Amino acid sequence: MNPRHAAALSPVMTLKEVAEYLHIHQNTLYKLIRLSEIPSFKIGSDHRFRRNEIEEWVAEKQLPQERSK
Repeated sequence: MNPRHAAALSPVMTLKEVAEYLHIHQNTLYKLIRLSEIPSFKIGSDHRFRRNEIEEWVAEKQLPQERSK
């Protein structure tokens, strides 16, 4: 199996994967983590993200925009 394909199926994402998924700079993601605005957890010194929590977070962020239409 292609490692990129396996990573795409993983329920846990790295900081780089989430930044790419959200199309934001990694520094912006660090700021969101520091402000506790995005769900994350740490393994040692590395931040990790549960894919389903990130997808839910994105959906919640889209709701106010959809209501204003």
